[in-house]
Amino acid sequence: MSQPHTPTARTRVIREPHRGVYDRATVYDILDAGFLCHVGFVADGQPFVIPTSYGRQDANLYVHGSAASRMLRRMKEAVPVCVTVTLLDGLVLARSVFNHSMNYRSVVILGTASLVEEPAEKLEALRTLSEHILPGRWDDARQPNQRELKQTSVLCLPIEEFSAKVRTGPPIDDEEDYSFPTWAGVVPLEMVAGTPIDDPRLDAKIDVPAYLRPYSRRR
Repeated sequence: MSQPHTPTARTRVIREPHRGVYDRATVYDILDAGFLCHVGFVADGQPFVIPTSYGRQDANLYVHGSAASRMLRRMKEAVPVCVTVTLLDGLVLARSVFNHSMNYRSVVILGTASLVEEPAEKLEALRTLSEHILPGRWDDARQPNQRELKQTSVLCLPIEEFSAKVRTGPPIDDEEDYSFPTWAGVVPLEMVAGTPIDDPRLDAKIDVPAYLRPYSRRR
């Protein structure tokens, strides 16, 4: 069920405000369809935006990486971050170049991430990350050992201050351009998984697992 959310001054959509969406159901649908985000933060006065994978569990977003990475070291210091996720659904070709656009679904989350330190919670967060990207893989692969867990940092960002922005539909031209003699419409785009390719060192007796054959990010 949709949960109404009141945007803050920082998350309210200003440009094309009619495309702003503020309910959790839409935000969660977008987050669950993707698995790559961009994390923005400032270190020593320099802005950085780093791409990384993520996983969602209820109202929490998890990111992970090397404990030595600059991004995770900064995020552990309770610095403000901005996480964005964008799904591109189509190229919108209008009759005029000025009115070309894209169909997309995007989410912006603002907040402060916290380090997940309790061992069982950290392992569960890593499972969440794995299952978010590829359901079924966690139980089918070797679990992290203590050395690997020590080398990995996991951070949790509460999904509290957020907004989504969505564009759908055909191009919107100026009225006088509708008679211009050129093709106009939408070129749909989607992420499509190809046929799995065996590791050259894979045991010939091991088949592609059932959970992988129908893999898709369509949500």
